[in-house]
Amino acid sequence: MTAKKTARRSAGLLLFRTGSGHGLEVLLGHMGGPFWTGREEAAWSVPKGEYAPDEEPEAAARREFEEEFGHRAPDGAWVALGEARQPSGKTVTVWALEGDADPATAVPGTFAMEWPRKSGTLREFPEMDRFAWCTPEEAAVRLVKGQRVFVDRLRRHLAGGALSAGGDG
Repeated sequence: MTAKKTARRSAGLLLFRTGSGHGLEVLLGHMGGPFWTGREEAAWSVPKGEYAPDEEPEAAARREFEEEFGHRAPDGAWVALGEARQPSGKTVTVWALEGDADPATAVPGTFAMEWPRKSGTLREFPEMDRFAWCTPEEAAVRLVKGQRVFVDRLRRHLAGGALSAGGDG
């Protein structure tokens, strides 16, 4: 008998600001590593990461923000944006938090992978190689497709609309 495969789950934190003179902006990270080099469209992400079944998703979101951005998340009230199933089959849960941070001060964590493939050489790459504040319109182009729903949900929340408990839209 084979063991049941555990569903992959990630949690993340979408930092946003509204007082910068540009209206709503969200902090996104460009995914690091050789697969994303030179790509802008659909190559950015909410700071997030996988977590084990015994870890609370909120704790994972806080940990991943700190690992990927290199600074603790600011204090403030977290807004649950629900979850969305990604094209990969992974389920991502995201919270929004109003705050400010300077993308230039990011100190991203790293990961190791064999590169070039089948070379036997392990190289380290930043999990996210840069961060930027983006308007919702910019985020709609930059974010990977499965995460765009979270910006839409944040906009609905800020406009006074109700958020669904989860699902894909």
